Amino acid sequence: MSDQQAKLSEEEMKTYRVQGFTCTNCAGIFENNVKQLPGVKDAKVNFGASKVYVQGNTTIEELEKAGAFENLKVRDEKEQKVEREPFWKQKENIKVYISALLLVISWFLGEQLGEEHLLPMIGYAASILIGGYTLFIKGLKNLSRLKFDMNTLMTIAIIGAAIIGKWGEGATVVILFAISEALERYSTDKARQSIGSLMDIAPKEALIRRGNEEMMIHVEDIQVGDIMIVKPGQKLAMDGLVIKGTSTLNQAAITGESVPVTKTIDDEVFAGTLNEEGLLEVKVTKRDEDTTISKIIHLVEEAQAERSPSQAFVDKFAKYYTPAIVLLALLIAVVPPLFGGDWSQWLYQGLAVLVVGCPCALVVSTPVAVVTAIGNAAKNGVLIKGGIHLEEAGHLKAIAFDKTGTLTKGIPAITDIVTYGGNENELLTVTAAIEKGSQHPLASAIVRKAEENGLNLNGVSVEEFQSITGKGVKAKVNNEMYYVGSPNLFEELHQTIESTIKERITRMQTEGKTVMVLGTEKEILSLIAVADEMRETSKEVISKLNHIGIETVMLTGDNQRTAEAIGKQVGVSDIKADLLPEDKLNFIKELLGKHQSVGMVGDGVNDAPALAASSVGVAMGGAGTDTALETADIALMADDLSKLPYTIKLSRKALAIIKQNITFSLAVKLVALLLVMPGWLTLWIAIFADMGATLLVTLNSLRLLKVKG
Repeated sequence: MSDQQAKLSEEEMKTYRVQGFTCTNCAGIFENNVKQLPGVKDAKVNFGASKVYVQGNTTIEELEKAGAFENLKVRDEKEQKVEREPFWKQKENIKVYISALLLVISWFLGEQLGEEHLLPMIGYAASILIGGYTLFIKGLKNLSRLKFDMNTLMTIAIIGAAIIGKWGEGATVVILFAISEALERYSTDKARQSIGSLMDIAPKEALIRRGNEEMMIHVEDIQVGDIMIVKPGQKLAMDGLVIKGTSTLNQAAITGESVPVTKTIDDEVFAGTLNEEGLLEVKVTKRDEDTTISKIIHLVEEAQAERSPSQAFVDKFAKYYTPAIVLLALLIAVVPPLFGGDWSQWLYQGLAVLVVGCPCALVVSTPVAVVTAIGNAAKNGVLIKGGIHLEEAGHLKAIAFDKTGTLTKGIPAITDIVTYGGNENELLTVTAAIEKGSQHPLASAIVRKAEENGLNLNGVSVEEFQSITGKGVKAKVNNEMYYVGSPNLFEELHQTIESTIKERITRMQTEGKTVMVLGTEKEILSLIAVADEMRETSKEVISKLNHIGIETVMLTGDNQRTAEAIGKQVGVSDIKADLLPEDKLNFIKELLGKHQSVGMVGDGVNDAPALAASSVGVAMGGAGTDTALETADIALMADDLSKLPYTIKLSRKALAIIKQNITFSLAVKLVALLLVMPGWLTLWIAIFADMGATLLVTLNSLRLLKVKG
């Protein structure tokens, strides 16, 4: 839960979705208005996700009244989204068309009858009033409270232009400002669409069997334990376990994996995934609000409310910057006329400075980029839990990987079988039959291999099974006593091991394998080498990260020899072996001292302390494991490391775009302000500079949608 909600959660909090936010500024005004409603104790707006959290009692009508200044529409969080009218038909855009038409007619009349004629002036005034009506109401209200924002600056500039007789330019400024606001609304909606599309992934109803009856039920009314029937070509509406049938599921919506995954009885399946060819019966395991897709949506929306460091800087800067611009405009309008300058010319320059000083582009420079990047990542199966983590991932200099389950599959498998007498399958049958009674993780690898080879273990009678602590086991098979265990066990049994066999054992151990020996009291019959299998993607991922200048370190509890064999195979730049969980934590702290920004990748369970201590904790396999979603800053939804280089690439691109946006918005303002010196700055140039900067900054941010996984 984010801090903003923690603050509100002492008492029941209600969440509403809001439609129509254009800028962070308006969101702030709306938040203050809601706080002042009777019955409301506290309120918090999340601009990125278009939500408002309200503590206390209020109604949707009251909330819409609080948002009337911006024509905001409010609905309950659970309510279905009302389809928004097409952009060009929206009510707030229609007045822009009327205003623009009046402007053109007035300009035409002005050309025919002369600038000073009453008719064009009336036309311009009507154009200003229709197009800028809401702007003036906001601006005058702010002015009465001595609060300076974009609306205040624009209102002063337009009224000033009318006073000095520049009616045409005043009307043009109104229209261009309205167009720029409409485009800003459009692009912010576009950036939010990536989250809107997440919400539509899972169907809203499902075919449920209760008793002998099958019926379509809305997801909110489906209970845990219900049986959901999923036909080929349908999407799953709920998370659950397969109880009947086999099929392949396309899980791209949740995990970002493009290759469909086969699911059969007892496998976990997620809402929002697509059933390809088989009929499945699924037992529902989670309520609608607890499904993996609901968690993803919730986390992504919360992520957008977290302010990134760049945004905190911009907000603070804008707070001092706007009043400074007002002061500067005042000085430009008043000081030169005192020294003999033309009063109306310098007043005009002052008004132009007010317009160019609008902080629109600057304020929008960061949030649109952050919202777009987080939305794009979510679509690609990567959950970034806030702008701060997005930026931090772009700064990473080193990444530490937990070995087991991250770089490797975490499941031991047999790699070699060497026999010294007898048939390989017979010896494997004996070994597996004995190991069936053992709890050792390597025993399961041997039993699995025997079953894969189709060997029948049930026909083998095992007697006098006994565990030899820390060394292995012994048991009688067909009246012969066999031993299965480590090479050390046989050194004790036989006093010495034949040199060729010993050499073979050492060679396999150097390759990072664990060797188990089958033998009798007199001889060694076979060697079985077991190793944790490398993930197919690990080597490629590590090589990509090394290539972009990130130091990669492997952390493992394994012994140095095994660790080095695997480390070399995968290509990491450094290896730390024989580590306990607290050693991992200390090593992360040590790395932080050296690099400032360090990532840690783990599976989120035993790595929680190290994940929390790193600058960015990345958890693998977020789908299905709540721990990973809770403890990590970034969760890779699939059990797949290949999304890591994409995440770094996206974060670095987002950082670059945010820097470009901030620099560009400030540079444009500076150039326009320098035009004041020779008196070249006009209201036209001013509004174009402001509008152009806002548009370019937004379009630049939308480039983040193109970064591919």
